[in-house]
Amino acid sequence: MLKGFKDFLMRGNVVDLAVAVVIGTAFTAIVTAFTTSIIKPLINTMGGAETKGLGFSLRTGTPELTEKTFIDLSTLINAVINFVIVAAVVYFVLVLPIKKIQERRKKGEEPGPAEPTDVELLIEIRDLLAAQQGGQRASSTDVRGPKV
Repeated sequence: MLKGFKDFLMRGNVVDLAVAVVIGTAFTAIVTAFTTSIIKPLINTMGGAETKGLGFSLRTGTPELTEKTFIDLSTLINAVINFVIVAAVVYFVLVLPIKKIQERRKKGEEPGPAEPTDVELLIEIRDLLAAQQGGQRASSTDVRGPKV
């Protein structure tokens, strides 16, 4: 049981996946910091100086009520930009190179031997049975069976 688990882990897929998850998590933190620190303030400048940023409040009145009902569009835009950046990096750094490697491997593969047809298998079985019975061996080109 442990040998099978060890083979599973050492196959490469699990190790590669673990590395990809760790690197993806670290990269996501970098992109999130970039979009939160740089992109979001730039988006918020479109909302005007007297507002909290790009968005609107559903109810006005006390500052507390205004803050609780504020729909922050800059956070949504920030999340979309974050997703697009992470998805682009994952595609261009991980998915595209792996596809290229798989295509190269497929080009290097030669086709295996052709599988025998049903008729060829039946002829071979017939010839083997005839040889076992000590009878006259039928010609492999004659598909009708042994001559009587």
